[in-house]
Amino acid sequence: MIKPTHDSSPTILVIEDNPADIYLLRHALDQHDEDYQMMVLEDGEEAIEFVNHQRTLFETKPCVIVLDLHLPKHDGKAVLKAIRREPSTANIQVVALSSFTAPKDEDEVRDLGVRLYTAKPSHLDDWIVLAGQILEICREKIAPVLV
Repeated sequence: MIKPTHDSSPTILVIEDNPADIYLLRHALDQHDEDYQMMVLEDGEEAIEFVNHQRTLFETKPCVIVLDLHLPKHDGKAVLKAIRREPSTANIQVVALSSFTAPKDEDEVRDLGVRLYTAKPSHLDDWIVLAGQILEICREKIAPVLV
């Protein structure tokens, strides 16, 4: 697990086992010239351990979780269910990515409350668009509420 440095930048948790996809996402995020921190968990077991430990931690929560649905040890749907079951992570926005999308899987994932469900981008420009959507979710999370 890569731990973020402690500053006021939003934290994006990426749960992904493919180093190339992690690299592409980081590169795409960097194109937006915004501060962010990235934490990476490489399999479903690490992700579920992270979720289970959140109830006892008082650290800053990620503004968004980017979740690959096809992970080793526990698949992304099991991780997503764990995220939604744990009160301390239940409200974190999730962007679910899949190498291939099937209508049945899409319905099940959407029912678990993801913010965005999409196929993994196949071109750098699409990664940059996705990175912009992720950063927008973070901006919404940290924007002050006006009364």
